[in-house]
Amino acid sequence: MKKLDKAARKREKKKEKRNFRQAMEMELREHKSSFVVFYILRALVIVVLVRQVIQTHYESAFFCALTLLLLYVPSWVQVKLRIELPPALEITILCFIFAAEILGEVNAFYIVVPHWDTMLHTLNGFLAAAVGFSMVILLNDNEDLTFDLSPFFLALVAFCFSMTIGVLWEFFEFGMDWFFHTDMQKDTVINAIYTVELDPAMSNKVIAVRDIQSVFVNGEDLGLGGYLDIGLIDTMKDLFVNFLGAVVFSVTGFFYAKSKGKKKTAAQGFVPSKKTAEQDYLQQVREENDGKGV
Repeated sequence: MKKLDKAARKREKKKEKRNFRQAMEMELREHKSSFVVFYILRALVIVVLVRQVIQTHYESAFFCALTLLLLYVPSWVQVKLRIELPPALEITILCFIFAAEILGEVNAFYIVVPHWDTMLHTLNGFLAAAVGFSMVILLNDNEDLTFDLSPFFLALVAFCFSMTIGVLWEFFEFGMDWFFHTDMQKDTVINAIYTVELDPAMSNKVIAVRDIQSVFVNGEDLGLGGYLDIGLIDTMKDLFVNFLGAVVFSVTGFFYAKSKGKKKTAAQGFVPSKKTAEQDYLQQVREENDGKGV
């Protein structure tokens, strides 16, 4: 009896996996614009992956493989959680993943392209605010009450959610640098420091060291032309641009909510919604296969 139950569960699990794959294929093709972007980016990632393997750059190959998986995340979220992502949001997420992993990590855009990291953190602030804003809508059991909430409250939730994500990401960067000796918090060369640590009287007096032109470590000049800050300036810059992105969405989200979703703003194309029956491909596939006895 137990063997029969186990075999039945195994068949049911296999059936559900097949249903999910079919629903994913339908989801990927739902919007032509995001479908085209997805396959172009996937093709580019595969080309880069092959190139990295040929050159035996296995760490970069790992980033490529990770990117291939991440590109499926928007569709997976839509099918699994029954959430409909607007094409503008889905395309932005796909391009963000490609820009961060393939261009930023594999092709070193973080190093060779000025302000590449700044641009992505600003965009992240905007997208995270969109997610925070939409969570109020998606988690609300009564959709009719969504726009009865204070527009200021919705904007504040979006802003606070975005800043929380930004802070958690900086915690992650610091943890990676501290425990695994990476350099996610990029260093900055500065020419002046102000610190109480150099006060011989230990009276909490700030000592200024200006016009720093060279720093010696273990008797060797680092050759940087100044003092090497170890990530603080990068962290604060990232949080500041995250703040700007969050403010931009929160302001537009405020007017979007104030108009009860009728006024077109930058927020409108980035707010997910609950799937309708026509958009719930997983349920459609289940019903179709059950009808066929598959």
